[in-house]
Amino acid sequence: MNLVPAVSLPPVEESVGSEAFRAIDRMREALTAQATGGLSPASLALAYFDWFIHLASAPGKRLELIDKASRKAGRLLAHCAAAARNPDTPPCIEPLPGDYRFSAEEWRKQPYNFLAQAFLLNQQWWHNVTREVPGVTPHHEDVVSFAARQFLDMFSPSNFPFTNPEVMERTIETGGANFVRGFQNWVEDVSRLVSRQPPVGTENFQAGRNVAVTPGKVVYRNHLIELIQYAPSTETVMAEPVLIVPAWIMKYYILDLSPQNSLVRYLVGQGHTVFCISWRNPGAEDRDLTMDDYRHSGVMAALAAVSATVPGRKIHAAGYCLGGTLLSITAAAMARAGDDRLATVTLFAAQIDFTEPGELALFIDHSQMHFLESLMWNKGYLSADQMAGSFELLRTNDLIWSRLVHDYLMGERTPMTDLMAWNADSTRMPYKMHAEYLQRLYLDNELAAGNLMVDGHAAALQNIRAPMFVVGTERDHVAPWRSVYKIHYHTDTDVTFVLTSGGHNAGIVSEPGHPHRHFRIALRRAADICLDPDEWAVAALSKEGSWWEDWANWLAGHSAPERVPPPAMGAAGKGFVPIADAPGTYVFQR
Repeated sequence: MNLVPAVSLPPVEESVGSEAFRAIDRMREALTAQATGGLSPASLALAYFDWFIHLASAPGKRLELIDKASRKAGRLLAHCAAAARNPDTPPCIEPLPGDYRFSAEEWRKQPYNFLAQAFLLNQQWWHNVTREVPGVTPHHEDVVSFAARQFLDMFSPSNFPFTNPEVMERTIETGGANFVRGFQNWVEDVSRLVSRQPPVGTENFQAGRNVAVTPGKVVYRNHLIELIQYAPSTETVMAEPVLIVPAWIMKYYILDLSPQNSLVRYLVGQGHTVFCISWRNPGAEDRDLTMDDYRHSGVMAALAAVSATVPGRKIHAAGYCLGGTLLSITAAAMARAGDDRLATVTLFAAQIDFTEPGELALFIDHSQMHFLESLMWNKGYLSADQMAGSFELLRTNDLIWSRLVHDYLMGERTPMTDLMAWNADSTRMPYKMHAEYLQRLYLDNELAAGNLMVDGHAAALQNIRAPMFVVGTERDHVAPWRSVYKIHYHTDTDVTFVLTSGGHNAGIVSEPGHPHRHFRIALRRAADICLDPDEWAVAALSKEGSWWEDWANWLAGHSAPERVPPPAMGAAGKGFVPIADAPGTYVFQR
């Protein structure tokens, strides 16, 4: 019996037509994004209505809020009465940790003390309004609470000249000249913003001149990376080289800032042969680059060049932020394939489990993801200013309002530092790669779930056998340390975990001799029980100073005991010829 297959129409017309209709939606969303700063109105509306409907149907919660409001009003009135009799009366509410808006002594005087205390009590009450409303989706609760905080911060008494005693005192001292200088600062900043120039002072920190000045050579270049090999500064070096994989969301030289706080220079001074990836700043022509392109043409290509330059030796690999996530994926795929070139794996403020990704998750849900994808589809990339705006929203007090007061009301200029200048030297993100990253890691959490496929196999972190050194930072808004700590739950190897003071950047750029630095450190061997983060924090050894020194000792302890002569720059016989001086050319792409 002959079976004749059924004839089906080719899906070409339907596919083309469907894509054409989708393009209309994408164009509309891309245009809307220009007006909303990339935030999805639908996502914000969903969060608001979820919160509002549940609050409206919760009489107990509303009665609780009325009770809290009356008690806070009573506290404020009692404090004002006591302060009228005794100016040294302690405040009835203290600012949250890290909030320094009302720390000056002038805020102790009336009526400014009343304004500050009223604002803080009001801020606390609105936190109660937006939290613990029965039935609200946790993500929507976070979004509404964040939006309420942003709105309240706009009206902080510290932001207005007549309600800020520090500004009023400066105005009296200068006869109003502070406002003249502040207006000049504002005009200069606006003109630079319109003309797409970097902020004032960044011209004093130029890569290759006074930052990113550690001597070295670019020994390999492809469309995606330049690989820098740094010149030795010791007569002999450790046998195993170090490869650093920075995040493509940043210029690599955060790890090679000024000579006194350069991690690269420090490692070279400790006798390491150091290689570092410098990522290309992608444009619209790179819209179709994928996550696997970054793995294959980035980390794997760099490993091949390092192995050719230092043959027969394993490699200490270190990844920062997204670079650490990519390194984890690469290490898992290499372990699955039997590739044992990695001696150790180090992660700086890098997440592998995105169930608790921090405040960045406020900007990532399915609605926001679709909106952002349309914006990137239209341009071919996510622009640097879009990325910077998202990070500024997470720290408006530090990055927006405090600058407004200092530069425009006080009439001063915030001194530019190497770290601030680097932060202004931002990069773009290619459309396809960034969409994949957000969808597969943030939304679907494929890496932690064991569902991330590389070369046809799951990239299982449990396959990594190389010892790991993992660093989290106490005040990290991008990769919260408790999220970074989850590496313990997903690996079956020795993990040395460090929790250091500082934030996502300043905690990593923590050179020896930097004042007021401290950290906690503990080793969990593969056979040991796993503690939760709070238990670990209690049990870990607390130390003063920089964690760099402990990492250097850890690297030395996982290296061959003998020191060897420094390798040649590149491997000319294998096609890795030095082609440019460090810092290369990709770092200058705008």
